[in-house]
Amino acid sequence: MKTSIATVSLSGDLSEKLAAIAQAGFGAVEIFENDFLAFDHGPREVGRMVRDAGLEISLFQPFRDFEGLPEPQRARAFERARRKFETMNELGTDLILICSNVSPLAQGGIDRAAEDLRALGDIAREQGVRVGYEALAWGRFVNDHRDAWEIVRRADHAQVGLILDSFHSLSRGIECNSIRAIPRDKIFIVQMADAPKLDLDLLSWSRHYRNMPGQGDLPVADFMAAVEATGYDGYYSLEIFNDQFRAGSARQTAVDGRRSLIYMMDRLKAEGRAVKGPSEPNPLPPPARTAGLSFLEFATDNASAVALGELLTSIGFRRAGRHRSKDVALFVQGDLRVVVNTDAEGFAHSSYIVHGTNVAALGLRMQDAAAAMRRAEGLIATAFHQPVGPGELELPAIRGLGGSLLYLVPEDDALGRQWEADFDLEPGWNAHRGAGLEAIDHIAQTARFEDILSWTLFYRSIFDLTPLPAVEVPDPGGLVLSQVLENGDRSLRIVLNGSQSNRTLSSRFVSEFVGPGVQHVAFRTADIFATVAMLRAGGVPLLPIPQNYYDDLDAKFDLAPETLDAMRANGILYDRDEAGEYFQIYLAALDGGFFIEIVERRGYRGLGAPNAPIRLATQARLKPAGMPTR
Repeated sequence: MKTSIATVSLSGDLSEKLAAIAQAGFGAVEIFENDFLAFDHGPREVGRMVRDAGLEISLFQPFRDFEGLPEPQRARAFERARRKFETMNELGTDLILICSNVSPLAQGGIDRAAEDLRALGDIAREQGVRVGYEALAWGRFVNDHRDAWEIVRRADHAQVGLILDSFHSLSRGIECNSIRAIPRDKIFIVQMADAPKLDLDLLSWSRHYRNMPGQGDLPVADFMAAVEATGYDGYYSLEIFNDQFRAGSARQTAVDGRRSLIYMMDRLKAEGRAVKGPSEPNPLPPPARTAGLSFLEFATDNASAVALGELLTSIGFRRAGRHRSKDVALFVQGDLRVVVNTDAEGFAHSSYIVHGTNVAALGLRMQDAAAAMRRAEGLIATAFHQPVGPGELELPAIRGLGGSLLYLVPEDDALGRQWEADFDLEPGWNAHRGAGLEAIDHIAQTARFEDILSWTLFYRSIFDLTPLPAVEVPDPGGLVLSQVLENGDRSLRIVLNGSQSNRTLSSRFVSEFVGPGVQHVAFRTADIFATVAMLRAGGVPLLPIPQNYYDDLDAKFDLAPETLDAMRANGILYDRDEAGEYFQIYLAALDGGFFIEIVERRGYRGLGAPNAPIRLATQARLKPAGMPTR
């Protein structure tokens, strides 16, 4: 697959954009005219910069308000086009995008438009360039790729072809199977963009809310499959207008863009809807099958490790062993594994220096760790390697959110061999049941708001995780966007939280404490009332829930009085859905804002979203340890 991206999709000046695009592995770039006009080098030098970066220019765009104009505007439009063709020759590209006319002066008529494009094609032939015609979704007379194709067909000129754009077609609900009948040699380039479903006018929707394929709600896979059915073998190019992307990291946006195209083509190939071309040298393995979390690893120092160890012990963990060559302790409860790393060198130490005490790594239980690593690298994830001692187990790993690590742990090694190979273990180390905690129910990672889409695509494309509809959760300091991803059997749930307000707990966690990363972990128990009794007996501080909450709960659900009284006395929250019941408690937050949740599920499928505003308000009011008072 040939991949390209428009410079308008990224932040920075033209040189910064080109560097990011090349680094992400694209083969070509669309030069957006405003980026070129605002740059302080001429077209020949820009062309050299592109080629020096190992790229070619797939398209120069856009050329607006051309077809169907009356005189003298028509003559002026042709003169403008001649000047642009000269610029294209200096840049070193042969294709320009002509978007359908939106001018109030424009006159309708397919034949009139075709005649103008045919005449322009003659000029283009003289200049050695080609003209691609695109239907804007808000074009005055032409806003449908079927009409644009009919105009191109009637123009009947070798230098005139069609440009397809997924947003312009899908935003209007146009049947994409109509693309299948278009001859592939008349499709000059295909532009790709996704978008969330929003009730907005088309222009505002397009200019501010497009995103990468796989990040939105439009059926971009169906669009791409229809293009593939024509035998098209040209560039798939991203044209993404998005305020967040243009304010964020150009490098990250470029990586996300190429990842999205690889992911979409991989989906089509898996479904048998992609053109069968020459075999790829390294085809991607299927989405990596997960089976839950194998372990959590905290990075900290010796002083903080004492308090962290006491916390773990207070909720039922037992210190089960010590690493043979590193300053690392293992805590165990049932099948749960938590590592506390105080080593004075290596990745964990670097993570502690940058972030303070934090969850520096997660172990993902994988059905095929080696295949998962190949898929991750094929989707531009960053591999991580660190020296291991003699006889120690080396696990494949990739960089995750906030620079953390995701270890890909073979499922058969997750409970035993992984630890027996590296640790000196206490007798009966894996038999401790503690407070009844059985598994990690979910983890919540807090990210910068503008990175939520990026990490959603990361998890979705590499692993077998599906995003659920995002929700906005009220925090006393603003709204928090919460995006849940889960695998098929819900053994792995990852929650991504981010906020545009700098006053929410999520934003303060990122900006003033450990940075993006795991803000809370939810452990699951089979009997929350028995677990709470053990925690209370051990003096574990729990988050106190306002009594008003329980008065409302009593009115909302038909709970037994003794059950409600026990919940009220212990700060247990509750929710119910069509599948069952859900109970939650929260521990007081640690320095930096990290906290632990304990849940019991009785068939319930969600994450207790109705209770999140209560928890957030209580945490904000109590100002957890380490949280600023301002």
